[in-house]
Amino acid sequence: MDPYKSISYAYLTEKAIGLIEKENKLVFIVNRKANEKMIREAIEKTFDVKVDKINTLIKGGEKKAYIKLKPEFKAVDVAVKLGLTV
Repeated sequence: MDPYKSISYAYLTEKAIGLIEKENKLVFIVNRKANEKMIREAIEKTFDVKVDKINTLIKGGEKKAYIKLKPEFKAVDVAVKLGLTV
Protein backbone atom coordinates (compact mmCIF):
# COMPACT_ATOMS: atom_id res chain seq x y z
CA MET A 1 0.00 0.00 0.00
CA ASP A 2 1.18 3.49 -0.85
CA PRO A 3 1.99 5.28 2.44
CA TYR A 4 0.30 8.46 1.21
CA LYS A 5 -2.98 6.56 0.91
CA SER A 6 -2.71 5.60 4.56
CA ILE A 7 -3.87 9.04 5.78
CA SER A 8 -7.51 9.95 5.10
CA TYR A 9 -8.09 13.24 6.94
CA ALA A 10 -7.36 15.19 10.10
CA TYR A 11 -9.76 14.55 12.96
CA LEU A 12 -10.83 17.78 14.62
CA THR A 13 -12.81 17.80 17.85
CA GLU A 14 -12.43 19.70 21.12
CA LYS A 15 -10.37 16.84 22.50
CA ALA A 16 -8.15 16.80 19.41
CA ILE A 17 -7.55 20.55 19.69
CA GLY A 18 -6.62 20.08 23.35
CA LEU A 19 -4.10 17.40 22.34
CA ILE A 20 -2.58 19.75 19.76
CA GLU A 21 -2.15 22.52 22.29
CA LYS A 22 -1.18 20.56 25.41
CA GLU A 23 0.54 17.37 24.28
CA ASN A 24 1.93 18.26 20.82
CA LYS A 25 -0.21 15.51 19.23
CA LEU A 26 -2.19 15.33 16.01
CA VAL A 27 -5.13 13.03 15.35
CA PHE A 28 -5.82 11.59 11.90
CA ILE A 29 -8.32 9.12 10.52
CA VAL A 30 -6.26 6.57 8.63
CA ASN A 31 -6.82 3.53 6.44
CA ARG A 32 -7.57 0.43 8.51
CA LYS A 33 -4.89 -1.52 6.66
CA ALA A 34 -2.18 1.07 7.39
CA ASN A 35 0.39 0.16 10.00
CA GLU A 36 2.34 2.55 12.22
CA LYS A 37 5.40 2.50 9.94
CA MET A 38 3.33 3.58 6.93
CA ILE A 39 1.59 6.31 8.92
CA ARG A 40 4.93 7.60 10.26
CA GLU A 41 6.44 7.73 6.77
CA ALA A 42 3.46 9.57 5.29
CA ILE A 43 3.29 12.16 8.10
CA GLU A 44 7.04 12.82 8.09
CA LYS A 45 7.22 13.25 4.31
CA THR A 46 3.99 15.21 3.92
CA PHE A 47 4.48 17.73 6.73
CA ASP A 48 8.30 17.72 7.01
CA VAL A 49 8.29 16.83 10.72
CA LYS A 50 9.67 14.01 12.86
CA VAL A 51 7.28 11.68 14.67
CA ASP A 52 8.07 10.60 18.23
CA LYS A 53 5.29 8.07 18.83
CA ILE A 54 2.11 6.76 17.19
CA ASN A 55 -0.85 5.11 18.89
CA THR A 56 -3.75 3.73 16.89
CA LEU A 57 -7.32 2.99 17.88
CA ILE A 58 -10.09 1.28 15.92
CA LYS A 59 -13.54 2.40 17.01
CA GLY A 60 -16.82 2.65 15.16
CA GLY A 61 -15.35 1.27 11.96
CA GLU A 62 -12.66 3.98 11.77
CA LYS A 63 -9.00 3.81 12.66
CA LYS A 64 -7.59 6.85 14.45
CA ALA A 65 -3.90 7.59 14.73
CA TYR A 66 -2.67 9.72 17.62
CA ILE A 67 0.65 11.13 16.45
CA LYS A 68 3.03 12.71 18.94
CA LEU A 69 5.65 14.91 17.32
CA LYS A 70 9.22 15.34 18.54
CA PRO A 71 9.63 18.40 20.82
CA GLU A 72 11.45 20.46 18.18
CA PHE A 73 8.34 20.34 15.94
CA LYS A 74 5.03 21.94 16.85
CA ALA A 75 1.67 20.31 16.16
CA VAL A 76 0.14 23.80 16.00
CA ASP A 77 2.27 24.57 12.94
CA VAL A 78 1.05 21.43 11.17
CA ALA A 79 -2.56 22.29 12.09
CA VAL A 80 -2.12 25.74 10.56
CA LYS A 81 -0.73 24.16 7.36
CA LEU A 82 -3.86 22.01 7.23
CA GLY A 83 -6.07 25.05 7.63
CA LEU A 84 -7.33 23.99 11.05
CA THR A 85 -7.97 26.88 13.40
CA VAL A 86 -6.49 26.24 16.80
